[in-house]
Amino acid sequence: MKLDTSQWRDPQAYAFVKGAAADAIAWEFLRRNPKYQQDFASSRSAKAMHALRKRWGLQFRRQA
Repeated sequence: MKLDTSQWRDPQAYAFVKGAAADAIAWEFLRRNPKYQQDFASSRSAKAMHALRKRWGLQFRRQA
């Protein structure tokens, strides 16, 4: 995933942070992490996803 860094100085691009919960901010930083992006891209099997969750300390809610 290539990040759009063209507007990084624009305060409006980060306005969502003012009202965001801690988990939303954490997710935003995690999804921008190049190492996480590589790990996620290579996690195709259930075993690999388990390793990804463990490595990055992630927990996902089960879908109903």
